[in-house]
Formats: sequence, structure tokens, C-alpha cells
Amino acid sequence: MPDIFELRRIIISHFAKVENGIVTDVIVADQAFIDSAVLGHGWIQTSYNTYGNVHYAPSPPAEPMTPDGGTPLNYNYAGIGYSWDGTGFAAPQPYPSWVLDPATYLWQAPTPPGPMPTTGGPWAWDEATLSWVEAPMEA
Repeated sequence: MPDIFELRRIIISHFAKVENGIVTDVIVADQAFIDSAVLGHGWIQTSYNTYGNVHYAPSPPAEPMTPDGGTPLNYNYAGIGYSWDGTGFAAPQPYPSWVLDPATYLWQAPTPPGPMPTTGGPWAWDEATLSWVEAPMEA
């Protein structure tokens, strides 16, 4: 007979509520609770260790993220307002000209190819000129 004090291991995960392709809530729960449908249907698992279709080791906020070779889950960690297309989570489009990279589900500026400049700055995207411009420093 099992001991009445035997502890059951519960694996806790993050789940995003998706309604009409948009994330409306993100909670922490175990899979059995989600499967019970107490909160209804439309919950998709998401992992805060996944960004740009790469799985990262958990690290304190001040440390850089380090890929750990784990399996990425749904391209990105879901946030409220993110979209879900049945494959991955994507943040809201930051500017009309930016395009979604299908390999990472991250938005990319149309020019120059790649991320914002790394020298000088700070930099801001100027949608009118479709370019990065040096942003004025706030006093």
C-alpha cells in the first residue's frame, strides 16, 4: 500500500490562451489541469527558454542567454497580443514594412539586411525612410 504522504511530481509549464489566432492570456499550470478543460480549450504550451526558434539555458536577467541545444518550443515564448498561426508565436508587427522571418518568427527590418547597427546610437527605426536613424538622447 502506498504511503499516504507520497508526493506526486507535478511538472509545471507555461500555456498561452489563443483566441482567433491572438494570445489573450499566459498562465503557469500542469498539463493535467490544461487537459481537464476547466479553463476551456485553446491553450498552447509555450516556453520562456525559447526565443527565435532556439532553446536557451535558464539564466539570471543580467547574464547573456546561452543556447543549450534543447528543443525549442513554438519558436518564441508567447506574450499577450502575440499571434499564433498553428506553428509558432510571433510578437505584434512593430512597423508595417517589417517582415516575419519564417525560420525564427522574429520581425526583421527590410533594410539594411540584419539587425540594427551596433556602433554609435542609440538607434531607432524610421518608417518614413525605411532606415535606422540615430535617436536623440533624452536629457
